[in-house]
Amino acid sequence: MRRYKVETLVEGTVKYYFIRDCETLDIVYFPSKYLKYKIKSHRSPNTVKRAAFAICYYLEYLKEIPMEIPQVYELDLEKQNDHFVNFLYWLKAGNHTEKNNLKVIHNGTCNAYLEDVFRFFLYIEGMDEQLGSLKVLSYNYHFAVNAVGVKKKLRFQAFKGYLQPEERNVRPAEQDEIITILQACTNCRDQLLILLLAETGFRIGEILGVDYVHDIDYQHHLVGVYFREDNENEARAKNAEYRKAKISNDTFEFLMYYLAEYRELLQHQNYLFINITGNTAGQPLKVNSVYDMLGRMEKKTGIDLTPHMLRRYFANMRRKDGWRLELIQQALGHKHLDTTIRYLNIIDDELIEASQEFYEKHSALYGVKELL
Repeated sequence: MRRYKVETLVEGTVKYYFIRDCETLDIVYFPSKYLKYKIKSHRSPNTVKRAAFAICYYLEYLKEIPMEIPQVYELDLEKQNDHFVNFLYWLKAGNHTEKNNLKVIHNGTCNAYLEDVFRFFLYIEGMDEQLGSLKVLSYNYHFAVNAVGVKKKLRFQAFKGYLQPEERNVRPAEQDEIITILQACTNCRDQLLILLLAETGFRIGEILGVDYVHDIDYQHHLVGVYFREDNENEARAKNAEYRKAKISNDTFEFLMYYLAEYRELLQHQNYLFINITGNTAGQPLKVNSVYDMLGRMEKKTGIDLTPHMLRRYFANMRRKDGWRLELIQQALGHKHLDTTIRYLNIIDDELIEASQEFYEKHSALYGVKELL
């Protein structure tokens, strides 16, 4: 039986996470205080939720060893490193999940949980200076001198035990798949949701946070992403960013049709996407409901479609149409261009073809014939 579990408490529009000791029924003080601190620091609900489960798993791991947090600080650098590496392998083996769960545990997920645990350690170090600091989180410095004699200070974190993350192999959706799913949908809400994901490249959390009163420019057919902390459905724009996307005239007309079709439900609140049946009709649509809908579509059509696949479809369609990488990066809301490049299906054949075209245009770059 698990000793620790994650619980929630909702106050207004804010959801708080805390960890309970199932044997004593007490709230575990420092982890729960840390999670409240993260909420107060305006971290996204999903970020705080992941941190809550990461710390809960780590407490289970400590119970099994057995060891207390102050004892971790007493370990030397090598043993601390082994301690956290063993935690990673404990996670990788699925010890934090139910034994009948056959789901693959990805290395990147394990690393993310450990990073959340490290952030928790940094927090408790700030709260209790007597603990000192984790040796594996210390930094080693040395100076490197470049070719012109300029010194540069290089910093290396002591912990090197992260698992090698797997390459994320998410394919973009295909146009014919999108059309098939659209035709299989039983209502115009689901159809509009898929259309907007395909035409804006927005994340699912961004789409579900759209306010149809304030976030849509009806004159210019623009849909905006705005950062809000109090969305009822916990939708949140990543990186607290703001941007807009233009949609096609056909999709805009379909948007207007949807607003008219569900005007009686929509008039009581401002969220664009809502539940349209049952006791929750008129309430904001949540992420889980979207995945449930796409799951039903997969059973119906045999096509696996996710919001992220539609996001990658958006990126690849724009690249094929000649958009600059910087424009695609801005449209997707990526901080780094490397992230955008990973979204694009630039395969070897395309690279070889592009190289061939380049050399045909610039055949005498280096004057090689004169060297023969």
